[in-house]
Amino acid sequence: MKRGKTTAEPAPPATLFLFGAHGDLVKRLLMPAVYNLARDGLLDPHLHIVGVDHNEVGDAEFAERLKSFIIDQARARHPEQAEDTIIDPAVWEPLAKRISYVTGDFTNDETYQTLGRTLQATGTGNAVFYLATSPRFFTEVSQRLARAGLLYEQPNAYRRVVVEKPFGSDLETAQALNTQLLDVMSESQIYRIDHYLGKETVQNIMVNRFSNGIFEAFWNNHYIDHVQITAAEAVGVETRGGFYDSIGALRDMVPNHLFQLLAMVAMEPPAAFGADAVRGEKAKVIGAIRPWTTEEALANSVRAQYAAGDKGMKGYREEDRVAPDSRTETYVALKVMIDNWRWMGVPFYLRTGKRLSVRDTEIAICFKPAPYAQFRDTNVDYIKPNFLHMQIQPDEGMWFDLQAKRPGPALIIDNVKLGFAYKDFFQMQPSTGYETLLYDCFIGDQTLFQRADNIENGWRAVQPFLDAWREQGGLSEYPAGSDGPAAADELLAREGRTWHSLG
Repeated sequence: MKRGKTTAEPAPPATLFLFGAHGDLVKRLLMPAVYNLARDGLLDPHLHIVGVDHNEVGDAEFAERLKSFIIDQARARHPEQAEDTIIDPAVWEPLAKRISYVTGDFTNDETYQTLGRTLQATGTGNAVFYLATSPRFFTEVSQRLARAGLLYEQPNAYRRVVVEKPFGSDLETAQALNTQLLDVMSESQIYRIDHYLGKETVQNIMVNRFSNGIFEAFWNNHYIDHVQITAAEAVGVETRGGFYDSIGALRDMVPNHLFQLLAMVAMEPPAAFGADAVRGEKAKVIGAIRPWTTEEALANSVRAQYAAGDKGMKGYREEDRVAPDSRTETYVALKVMIDNWRWMGVPFYLRTGKRLSVRDTEIAICFKPAPYAQFRDTNVDYIKPNFLHMQIQPDEGMWFDLQAKRPGPALIIDNVKLGFAYKDFFQMQPSTGYETLLYDCFIGDQTLFQRADNIENGWRAVQPFLDAWREQGGLSEYPAGSDGPAAADELLAREGRTWHSLG
């Protein structure tokens, strides 16, 4: 899609430094993704992996731990799978020989001197520094890498830094983080990663839009009534209570994941599928989101927290490491408007929450209803609008709702679905969603990574909600295991609309 190639070639040799090597991100996502890339022949045989953390552990033991991470995650998805079918020795053993570990303090310059010697010993020249750490270390690690000369690039030796979200906690901190990173490296070296963009169905939004001529003619405010973007989770905060209680649903999901989906739907066709063109169009559309006043932000938002539900489901305030009087939202619904030629007057409704009835990430595009005067002498008094559903997860696919006459002598109109599920048409290998992103980082393609202006535009768009809530924001409740708070339904109902059903 991005490079115009029909096959992917192995990435060039590099050394991947994993800061926070014993953390959850490395266990659940990064190492399974690295193994999957090796399995698919997309890694150079000279790729080296270097774990960096404060724990004392030897190279062989660290490699064995990484292997167990891969097995544990595969079994979590498929408990019946045997170990010898998860790890192929022909793939793992050569990779394990190139895994090493550095014990070090992220705040100590001696750690970075050791990393410099380790990089020189690998002989690869190219280096990717993956900051799978707490956000408080992003600036610290980057500045010390620069001080040690590890970010200096040469013609045949790139140096790249991968930064996980959150990219700040509001507009001011996001701007400060970007400034601090850009003080020690160029924008071309910074890979701000959003794992939603690694999902095949998210990448396919652009393909669906721009390679099918039937869509462009009605992809505008003349035909589209509104757009709904949903990211619902059935799980609660699990082990992340301490972290989550300091940020909440809006900061965790909206300026990154949900706005990236919005940008994919609403962006103008880029001049080419290169990083600068695609990211430029996405930044424009996020920058065009209307800034609400305090009163407007309160009227166009809902924030809520899950309470105890059926089947013994705990309320949020009963979760581990959550304050018993917490005012942190676990659910948010917003209405945003995009002030440009294509989308003027079309509301975009965003919702995300934890401990809902189902896991469901989707985009539902509602088209304006057809005139129905020709049915005035029948029992048909209302025609449902047509929806285009892009299902991101689970059960990935795309469906279009149409109206059709039910067989029989009476005129009864029913809703039918036309579409496809990806699993029915494509053989999809098990993946974490990080495979494409890691591969693109190795080959230097930033199309699926966020640029500084995109990050700041996202925070600029949500800042009115943060400010309004801080001053006078209420907090609704919803039972754990439900579809969310009644206030979210009212947000749409006052304009004669309803949410598409979860699941």
